[in-house]
Amino acid sequence: MSTNSKEAILGAAKRTAQAHGYGGLNFRDLAAEVGIKAASIYHHFPSKADLGAAVARRYWEDSAAALEAVLAESPDPLHSLRRYPDTFRKALENNNRMCLCSFMAAEYDDLPEPVKKEVQAFADVNVAWLSRVLCAAAVVGVEESQLRARAIFAAIAGAQLMARSRSDISLYDSLIDSYRAAGLLPA
Repeated sequence: MSTNSKEAILGAAKRTAQAHGYGGLNFRDLAAEVGIKAASIYHHFPSKADLGAAVARRYWEDSAAALEAVLAESPDPLHSLRRYPDTFRKALENNNRMCLCSFMAAEYDDLPEPVKKEVQAFADVNVAWLSRVLCAAAVVGVEESQLRARAIFAAIAGAQLMARSRSDISLYDSLIDSYRAAGLLPA
């Protein structure tokens, strides 16, 4: 199987997991979407757990790179903090999908250990980035940065979940605005 097929499988699995979670990953459906035989998926992903872990790992790696790109675009860390909610909004803009790792986190009890590890890594990457940028922006001190970063991450993931459940991206935007008004996020 070519690298292109592997990438196509990961892309299809990402879209599926963002819409249906880990439980929605089905080799037969993914193969049909990619245009290959279901047995061909096993060449790169011997099990559903291997596929789930790979897609979650790719998701958090891509997210980490996107966050670093946001930071690199402006020397002002406050600007980067203001743009952080946009990273979650993009999933909603894409057919009302949500963050793959947030969706999988809701299925946590049913996830295989390798998938749990990658889902946790997504949260860790986001919290570490937020903590670092909150300190750089002098919003909070080092001792408070982890708690504030976790609160921001949880609030934004929650806003995304609420907006998705109503297919209403304007609800996401109004929740983000309310977080800014309340002082959780910089205005």
